[in-house]
Amino acid sequence: MIDAHHHIWNQKDLPWLLGPERPRIFGRYSSIKRDYLIGEYLADIEGTGIEKSVYVQANWAPNWFEDEVAWVQSVADETGWPHAIVGYADFTLGDVRPQLDKLAAYPLMRGIRQQFHWHENPLLRFAERPDLPADGTVRKNIAKLADYGWSFDLQVFPAQMDAAAKLADACPDVTFILQHAGMLVDRSQSGWSEWRRGMKTIALRENVVSKLSGFGTFIRRLDPEFNERLVKETLAIFGAERCMFGSNFPIEKIWTDYGSMLDTFLSATSNLPDTDRRAVFEETARSVYSI
Repeated sequence: MIDAHHHIWNQKDLPWLLGPERPRIFGRYSSIKRDYLIGEYLADIEGTGIEKSVYVQANWAPNWFEDEVAWVQSVADETGWPHAIVGYADFTLGDVRPQLDKLAAYPLMRGIRQQFHWHENPLLRFAERPDLPADGTVRKNIAKLADYGWSFDLQVFPAQMDAAAKLADACPDVTFILQHAGMLVDRSQSGWSEWRRGMKTIALRENVVSKLSGFGTFIRRLDPEFNERLVKETLAIFGAERCMFGSNFPIEKIWTDYGSMLDTFLSATSNLPDTDRRAVFEETARSVYSI
């Protein structure tokens, strides 16, 4: 199996971990407020059947975008893990290509994530503006990823799905990986409806796949029934061949362990044909991230 979404960090990474604890989208994080190095990650996945992993950028200071990738590449060179890197670049710049050219020097580079999720609740807000997926400069710059053969990890809330779908239309040669199955934050009936409508809209774009990850972010616990519902509904919308599993570790470690979290995904897909399960847990990630 492939873990298509995990983070490792050292003292240079995630400055917010080093200072006083502040409100975060995933709640209190004192239990993980330390270095999370590859040795701990490998201990977390021991016995789970995970054979490869993808590192997804973990918000180093923007001016350290190359340092982050260089450090993760050095870890991979030393230990063999991770097997692919999704770095960071700023697509709001006039021309992102100089940043991409620097990152292209690292063999494990496979894609970029710049988080666009914006919410009316400032505690859930990351991007400075809600309309970044619709920004002309952003669209022009993301389209350049095709020249590098890289994907874009797309992180938006359901209310931003229409603009995100148009972003995918504007960059037909780029593969988009929808983070956390569309970030369902509102679990009311209307919230589920908005999420479902947005997911169906963006799934019409054949260059978008969905990552099954981060389901504990807003409920801040491991809930097998909730995970199963999200997995099954996302699979029904995208199809197994356009879905992949991701752990979002160590964030999910705040409320669960790796094996227990993985078991909910295995249970939710237990009735799928073997070919579909292989797609979710291996083949989609292998294809998208070229590992």
